Amino acid sequence: MPAFPPHAQRLDRFMAQANARYYATTPLLSDFITAPEISQVFGELLGGWAAMVWQGMGCPDPFLLAEAGPGRGTLMADALRLITRQMPAMARAMQVHLVETSPLMRAAQAQALRPYTQPVWHDSLDDLPAGPLILLGNEFLDALPIRQFVHMPDGWHERHVADAAFHLAPCPAPVLPDGRALENGAVVELCEPALHVARLLGTRMTTAPGAALFLDYGHGSTLTGDSLQALRHARQAPPLEAAGEADLTAHVDFTAFGAAARQTGARAYGPVTQGAFLVELGLMERTEQLARATTAENAATLRSGAHRLAAPEKMGHLFRVMALQSPALPPPPGFTKGPAA
Repeated sequence: MPAFPPHAQRLDRFMAQANARYYATTPLLSDFITAPEISQVFGELLGGWAAMVWQGMGCPDPFLLAEAGPGRGTLMADALRLITRQMPAMARAMQVHLVETSPLMRAAQAQALRPYTQPVWHDSLDDLPAGPLILLGNEFLDALPIRQFVHMPDGWHERHVADAAFHLAPCPAPVLPDGRALENGAVVELCEPALHVARLLGTRMTTAPGAALFLDYGHGSTLTGDSLQALRHARQAPPLEAAGEADLTAHVDFTAFGAAARQTGARAYGPVTQGAFLVELGLMERTEQLARATTAENAATLRSGAHRLAAPEKMGHLFRVMALQSPALPPPPGFTKGPAA
């Protein structure tokens, strides 16, 4: 086996540094398109979800409406447009907070939200002030850095990165919060920042009313395997090459995420597929309402966007949805099967 390079770094540290450079220097969302950019209905539905949750919380005034990883601000702008029109009391009670580190993104978010509010920005979810909270996170967890562990005949090894290649270092067996048994020969991914988010929010929700909604591509089973991927110039790229010039992501392990939250006393609902979630919230009805009031060309775009968001062969099955909530709150909309066991 080749000598372990002295300058090798753990995969999660490589990923964190690469993505920090990417988001600070790359034109906004130039390599991918997110659900809020596909259809305005997506943000409206999440605004409606937040409104129903706020009512279930007893209409606290004031409360925090926050978003983690807000992109261009499109989702929050669409949500605020609906809330301002349909729930003026909620609009007066809310304080909008955004978790975003990129100066480029913050500038775009300020522009998008100017008609509705002046948000408060934070570098981390840890910095959100205390109080009742409703948090939205679309494609936030997938960009958090992961560690990868490989089981080999001589035991467990952790992947490190040097010179655009993986290098293995012996390590103890990884432990996931759901306690799953790990198979021989497996590749196991562990996203410690995501587990921190789950525990942070779960702990918060046991002391103050709170709810959080996460939509991301991932899985809700005990799957293992290598899901690290990169997008560069809107195309799949080798994930270890051109660090800082590609968007690095990994599938979200919702099983581990939900287990970490439940260990604090919070409730975890889902994951359910994005298609089922959005359809239950009224994706098709709202799309048709908008389509009937616009041109034929715009109507076709709206219907195409709804199909892309919900169809199983598009984003409807690949993307999953999970909600975390305070244990005393009623079940959130979109999760008819109740909390995960």
